[in-house]
Amino acid sequence: MNSEGRILIIDDEASLRQTMARILQRAGYQVTTAANGKEGFALVSEHPFDLLYLDIRMPDVNGLELLKTIHAKLPDLPVILFTAQPDVNSVVEALRRGATDYLLKPLNPQTLVNRTEAILAGRQKERRKRELQRQIEALQAELKALESPEGGAGDSKPQQLPASDDRFLRKGKLTLDLHTRRLTINERVVSLPPTSFDYLRVLARHAPNVVDYQTLVSEAQGYETDPHEAQELTKWHIHQIRQAIDQDLQEPSSVINVRGTGYRLVMG
Repeated sequence: MNSEGRILIIDDEASLRQTMARILQRAGYQVTTAANGKEGFALVSEHPFDLLYLDIRMPDVNGLELLKTIHAKLPDLPVILFTAQPDVNSVVEALRRGATDYLLKPLNPQTLVNRTEAILAGRQKERRKRELQRQIEALQAELKALESPEGGAGDSKPQQLPASDDRFLRKGKLTLDLHTRRLTINERVVSLPPTSFDYLRVLARHAPNVVDYQTLVSEAQGYETDPHEAQELTKWHIHQIRQAIDQDLQEPSSVINVRGTGYRLVMG
């Protein structure tokens, strides 16, 4: 059984809900299901989950509104939306509100497992990084106290870590803090959904070279997919990035689309 694998599925379609549960249970995850938004919100309010799958369209509640309510209560909970009728505005709005990803029905079993593994592995990695960061700061504070003339009676305030090259990724006016996962533009903090931040990180590391769609998905989200699906997945996150860093969305100059291939980041 996966130690970081408590998953909640909220969907009014019983057959899909049960099929998803069986697939993820066979992969070793603990799966709970809810037949509607009210039941799902009650579960997520009372029990800890590591990942939530949420249908955008349900009879009792709009998935986007439920996403907003859940993230107001649990902002760090990864949420993957899925729908049989993709709508550009709905998907963009979902990502803007903090959805980690989205899937199209009918769901491919291997894709479902791969994305679950990738997101939970990333969540566990970030948790471990924060834990190590706290340990480093505590050790630095202890060392500083021991080295003080008073032998420990001096200032014990944790020493700030140096701005190391492996923490900050800088491209022109952009600075990505890979520890706090914060984007700044000319020292101004800019909001960006978590997964879109990962896409920007990949573009920045390869800049100014072109990054193809499949490489973007693989390096940002940790799983493999076919070229068409990769292109569809990528464009929503590129839209979010452009909204954050480009002044003119009609003629974007920072994230350039190389038609049929991928994108490249160009920063002055």
